Amino acid sequence: MDVRVGDILVMKKPHPCGGTRFSVLRSGMDFKLQCEKCGHLVEVPRSKAEKNIKHIIREASPDV
Repeated sequence: MDVRVGDILVMKKPHPCGGTRFSVLRSGMDFKLQCEKCGHLVEVPRSKAEKNIKHIIREASPDV
């Protein structure tokens, strides 16, 4: 699965605050995610995060 820094992930399971959108701060073996609703930082193993992704919202990168 192609997840990049700067993407917004819509997850199947919500964060305890009720938010389901997380922005990707780091990707690799683990994902470092920030909840869009409360700002909490979460570090999740890649295998677990990929199972819970519903949609990936990616900003269109400008062509140079």
